[in-house]
Amino acid sequence: MEGEAKMMKDGKVFRVIQENCWDAEARIRDMDKHGVTVQALSTVPVMFSYWAKPQDTLDLCGILNDDLAATVQRYPKRFVGLGTLPMQAPELAVQEMRRCVKELGFPGVQIGSHINDWDLNAPELLPVYALVAGETFIHTERLRCPQAAEELNCAIFVHPWDMQTDGRMAKYWLPWLVGMPSETTMAVCSMIFGGIFERFPKLKVCFAHGGGAFPYTVGRIEHGFNVRPDLCATDNKINPRKYLGSIYTDSLVHDPLALKLLVDVIGQDKVMLGTDYPFPLGELEPGTLIESMSGFDSTLKVTCLLIIHLKGAVYDSGERLLISDLNTNKSGAPAEAPPPKF
Repeated sequence: MEGEAKMMKDGKVFRVIQENCWDAEARIRDMDKHGVTVQALSTVPVMFSYWAKPQDTLDLCGILNDDLAATVQRYPKRFVGLGTLPMQAPELAVQEMRRCVKELGFPGVQIGSHINDWDLNAPELLPVYALVAGETFIHTERLRCPQAAEELNCAIFVHPWDMQTDGRMAKYWLPWLVGMPSETTMAVCSMIFGGIFERFPKLKVCFAHGGGAFPYTVGRIEHGFNVRPDLCATDNKINPRKYLGSIYTDSLVHDPLALKLLVDVIGQDKVMLGTDYPFPLGELEPGTLIESMSGFDSTLKVTCLLIIHLKGAVYDSGERLLISDLNTNKSGAPAEAPPPKF
């Protein structure tokens, strides 16, 4: 069908997608229709390709990132880019991240909730965090990555992926409804318990879909830390609650009570507008849930709709950040707001 394509995985149809997954002008038509001035574009997670040979993934990342950069260059007032990296090979990930930020001008990168068998606290990933945060990292033969002493000052967006799809998860769309929140929660916990935020306090990390289940189970997580430090505090002795207010999430929770708790737990200035555009689990009218919140005053609504420059600068208070999710996509702002000046 015209304007439609099939994404294939292992010889089977993974998803049927529409032209707004690859056609910038089709996206802009949707953006204009729904009052979005800026989107941040990134790769759909199924294309991370962490399973592949590192050099092959690096080649794919180069193609994807160059295409994103070309789209941003054609429409600089409508799009910004988030790069994708060959995270299974940290030395190559560092190389491509440096190119994304310094040559392509991307303000951030997107990574998965885990990298094959590595959680996000894996020691192999430390060189990547060190480069982002500007911390010195000493070369070892095991990691085969040079010392990082520069600071890219870019952001990291963590998106769930590679959920279990067989067995008990095979029915009812459970990988997307249950598996994705679980993946994101594991990513948050691995970075906290693994001491990543303690070692690299300059990291700016945003977790998709309201941070999964983490904001709603942080009491249980803290309690486990207190009563079983022998299991939970082996790598980081700091209470998990300390990191509330230092991590970001998007607002895509689809429920007003969940959004209120999310803002209360994560922090009013740490929750940014998110959509799963252009997929079924997204919010078609960006910002509808936030604007419907009777318990949010106008200042808080504006705060949740702020565009936060992915390098850390906050723009004027009418601008919004949307985290959308598409073939290569993520973020936006209302039509009445001026476009950000990156």
